[in-house]
Amino acid sequence: MNYTDLSEQEIIRRQALDELRSLGVDPYPAAMFPVNVTTLEILNNYKAEKANYKDVAIAGRLMSKRIMGSASFAEIQDEKGRIQIYLKRDDLCQGEDKTWYNTIFKKLLDIGDFIGVRGFVFVTQMGEISIHVREITILGKSLKPLPIVKEKDGIVYDAVTDPEFRYRQRYVDLVVNPGARDIFIKRTKLINSLRELFNSKGYLEVETPVLQPIPGGASARPFITHHNTLDMPLYLRIANELYLKRLLVGGYEGVYEFSRDFRNEGMDRMHNPEFTVMEIYVAWKDYLWMMDFVEEMIEKAALDLHGTTRVPYGNAVIDFKRPFMRLTMAGAIQQYTGIDILGLDEDQLRTACRELDIEIDATMGKGKLIDQIFGEKVEPNLIQPTFIMDYPIEMSPLCKKHRADPKLTERFELIVNAKELCNAYSELNDPIDQRERFQDQLRLSEKGDNEAMFIDQDFLRALEYGMPPASGLGVGIDRLAMIMTNQPSIQDVLFFPQMKPEQGQGTRDEGPEKYLEIGVPEEWIIVLKKLGYITVEKLKEAKAGKLSNDLNGYNKKSKLGLKGLSPQEVENWLKQ
Repeated sequence: MNYTDLSEQEIIRRQALDELRSLGVDPYPAAMFPVNVTTLEILNNYKAEKANYKDVAIAGRLMSKRIMGSASFAEIQDEKGRIQIYLKRDDLCQGEDKTWYNTIFKKLLDIGDFIGVRGFVFVTQMGEISIHVREITILGKSLKPLPIVKEKDGIVYDAVTDPEFRYRQRYVDLVVNPGARDIFIKRTKLINSLRELFNSKGYLEVETPVLQPIPGGASARPFITHHNTLDMPLYLRIANELYLKRLLVGGYEGVYEFSRDFRNEGMDRMHNPEFTVMEIYVAWKDYLWMMDFVEEMIEKAALDLHGTTRVPYGNAVIDFKRPFMRLTMAGAIQQYTGIDILGLDEDQLRTACRELDIEIDATMGKGKLIDQIFGEKVEPNLIQPTFIMDYPIEMSPLCKKHRADPKLTERFELIVNAKELCNAYSELNDPIDQRERFQDQLRLSEKGDNEAMFIDQDFLRALEYGMPPASGLGVGIDRLAMIMTNQPSIQDVLFFPQMKPEQGQGTRDEGPEKYLEIGVPEEWIIVLKKLGYITVEKLKEAKAGKLSNDLNGYNKKSKLGLKGLSPQEVENWLKQ
């Protein structure tokens, strides 16, 4: 075997693998190992006076070894935790042949190997619950060494903290960082908590298409693919709203779905190209009912995960005890900027944005301008759970007009720690009004807004058959999981977050000369690469208006002090 590309440790482990086989030991056996207990069960339930757990079979990774002549201690780790094991040479090898102890255990077993042990539980002289091993089975040889992380009395020392390593090799992160495993257990408990509530009310969990002929239900840039048999483009869904509302047309009165959605947009600590959303639609309800329902849902989740409504997050403590604060969109903006947006037209909003030093571009309509003001001047102040309600109609193309003011819609978002967690409406069920709203979106698309909604003719046809009045809700499960597990980044609550290819795998970054050839100033090249434009070919897929906005926004946020870019300057690069 050629070992030239391997580290010293990897070579040693492969040599141990060969030696095991030469001794007649299969390092990857096919037979089932009859596990009958977990580490946690033993540690929680063993009683020395009862001498219970006299015949245990447990499997996991070997995580430490302490060789002491004819007896040794080690630790084995399963899904539930770690437990000490004790190996005595003459108990493990009762005949004359001591190979299993002297050679296999002491020399050929490495940290990270999967083993199974049989024996009985006892307490050492140091008072530690342990397993006295009578028999050991190798279940899987590890050929790469694990990072060394020390753990004592439940406290982890020298934990692996490098995000690049942890996100790219999550399988190792989960082995060596017990806290990482706990995050994902809590994430599952969070989803189970929501399901329990929905099912208790009789709502039906359903599935809708991931591949869609029209990407609808949200304002976002989609991923596009091609179906060979049908010879047609298809989109990865950006939302499942329009399909779920079709089911209300069909007669179901409460439907929900936990879905993977996909948006071909920026990546940062709050955004991943694929993410989990829960959407629920309930007939005969409105957005006021849904606000109460959201309070019930999230308070329950906090209690189910933490036993309290007070959840630590960073330097804050978020209290999910009902009721949450409620502010109108216009009222919140006026409170924090002094501007009454309801009295302003599009040109006046542009002027207001400039006065507030908010980056905008020519593609933005009235709704996007208001959203920019809110995002920069209001959202950062909303730490405790706050409902922002009654959005201007330009911001909500799928939402019912407000019963008291036709310039507004019956919509709310829940903001927690300055980020949106939920979005909900009194759903628009007037097919004529809906068609006009879609046409407004089409006009925005023609202006250059690449996040404007498509017109979905089949959905309009469904509405013409009649959809009951209803309220709908979308919840960002990843963001909610971040709050509930006190994690600063969405990558911390995704098993396998999207990342650039490792160097030597996939696309390599292009050198600066390619960018300079098309007129990109040298100081902007590193910014482009940080935003994911690692080749000129990829750069030329961008839209000038959005790209200039993204670049200027990054410049301002990161305090780089670079001279601002106009959409025309960026357009000139893309034309080269």
